[in-house]
This record gives sequence, C-alpha cells and structure tokens, in this order.
Amino acid sequence: MINHSLKPFLIFTLISLVFSCNTNKLLEIYPDIISEKSLHDTDDPAIWVNYENPEQSIVFGTDKDTDGAIYAYDLNGKIIESKTIRGLKRPNNVDIRQGFKINDSVTMDIMSFTERERGQIRLFSVPDMRELDNGGFPVFEDETNQLYRLPMGISLYKSPKDGSLYAIVGRKDGPSEGYLYQYKIEYADDKVALTFIRKFGKYSGKKEIEAIAVDDALGYVYYSDETFGIRKYYAEPAMGNEEISVFGGDTFKRDNEGIAIVALEGKKGYIIVSNQQAETFNIFSRETNAFIKQINLTTKQTDGCDVVATPLNDTFKSGLFVAMNEEQNFYFYDLGKLGLEE
Repeated sequence: MINHSLKPFLIFTLISLVFSCNTNKLLEIYPDIISEKSLHDTDDPAIWVNYENPEQSIVFGTDKDTDGAIYAYDLNGKIIESKTIRGLKRPNNVDIRQGFKINDSVTMDIMSFTERERGQIRLFSVPDMRELDNGGFPVFEDETNQLYRLPMGISLYKSPKDGSLYAIVGRKDGPSEGYLYQYKIEYADDKVALTFIRKFGKYSGKKEIEAIAVDDALGYVYYSDETFGIRKYYAEPAMGNEEISVFGGDTFKRDNEGIAIVALEGKKGYIIVSNQQAETFNIFSRETNAFIKQINLTTKQTDGCDVVATPLNDTFKSGLFVAMNEEQNFYFYDLGKLGLEE
C-alpha cells in the first residue's frame, strides 16, 4: 500500500526521471545515402578517393559469407558490378592505401582484404581491380593450431619514414601474445611479394579481435580487443612491440568494434569506434585518446566503419563516413553531420 503522504514526492521523482531520460537521449543522425543490399552479410567498408574526379570515388564493402564478395558502390550507394569482386570465401575486413610508390615515377593504389576460409589475404590495384597476388598470400603459416590461422581484421600501413607498405593482420582466435602479424608488401617486375616482419599485440581472450586501424602520419596501430578495450601500438616495426596503452573499455556497452581515424592537421583529429550493442559510436581524441562523446548514427549492430576528410561532392562536402548496418547494407554520412568540431 502506498503512503498517500508520499504521492507528491513519487510523482515528482517519476517526472524527474522521465525528463532526465529525455534530455540524455542522443540526437539521432540519419544517413545521407543508404547503399544497395549485398546478398549476405555486410561487415567492413573502405573508401577509395578519386583525387582527379572526387565525385567518382568508390566505397568498397565486404559481404562476409562462404559465397562472399567485395562490393563496389558509387557515392549514391549503387553497386558498380564491373568493380565488384565475387566468388570469395568469407572476406572479412578490407583496407586501402593510395599512392604506394612502385618506382621512381609511378604510384599505385592498393586494396587488401582477408579471405578467412582460405587462410589468406588478397591484394588488388584500384580502380582497375587488377589482381596482384596470384590468387592470394597465406598468413599465420607458422601456427599449428588451425583455429589460429583464420584471418579476420586487416589494416594497411604506409610508412612516412621510407614509404614502405605493410599489412597488419588479425585473426578469429589466437594466443595472449603475438596476436597480430605484420607483413611487408613489395612490388617488383610487375609482381607483389609478401614478407613476414613480426608478430606483436596482446589479446585478453574475452571475445575476438577484428577491427584494426593504422594512423599512418603518427605511426600508431589501434585494434579492438572486444569487450576489453582499444589497444595501441607502434606501427613502425623498428619502434618495438611494447604496448603503448589500452583505453576506452568502460565507455562501451559490450563490444568495441570498427575503428575509423579522422586525421587532421598535426596531431588533431578523432578516433571513431563502433559501440556495437549500444548501436552508437564513441568518439576519442586522436591526440590524447581521451573519450569525447557518444553519437547515434541510427545504424544497427555496426561492425566496420571508415572515413575520409576529403570533400567529394555536393552531398559529402565535408568528407565521408561509412558504417556497416546489419540490414545487408552500408550507411553513408557527410562527415560534417557527426558534429566533430563541437
């Protein structure tokens, strides 16, 4: 039985709670473009910028299935079939680096992705989609445990020191130390070679490691140790294998997933990480890695994301942020809508 003398207090408390919930609710930010659907399960995007004709830039995205693909989308979210790669065995994560110098006068834009069921990574040139790997490069070859040989996450790193290009690869499961492998990509005589350089990186064992992102200019690699936090290391092999820091763990509902880096002048910028179960994104300082805020981009269960701060067209005047959505598609946003300058 309710004490009637307490009714005004209870009513006031209830109103206060409702008001508090409403004022704490995140502003919903809707996409400018929603891509056409893939056949199966979208996972991770990568953006290729056409610097000569920015409006012809391409968003690539993985379709994570045994009958998988790397879809190519124009800036209206329409599938570009001529640049889509099909017949893949569970492609997981994808990344792109532009301006890789292959000789004194020629550069190449390279896309790499993991193909989990074949235990390998793939390398293609963009935008001509020419195969560079003769069918693929096996990874984690020294592992005797077959579960430790299934690649998932990947990020490319173009060294500002000497222009070298590397692939940093994660996997579905692995040991508590040396979870990531780093390989050097070299181009000669119209062929690409992959050379193992090092293994590094801790793993909590709580879930898995998928999302990897490298800040080329500052030389840091970040990866999501899901349900634990974001781990930070040096991307340059000569800088050693010691962990720099772990951050963000207590700001996530559960899984910290896809990572995108907004690299601005100097050390300025942002690190955007999917807060998967909360269906939001957490924003961190690129300079200090301190938590800034959480935003709601109305995506569902986001795995991967990518970003460029280059104006592309009338829709994406501030740059482009792309996030995977669980409804077999990707959401495209003008970067200015994320409110990162606030």
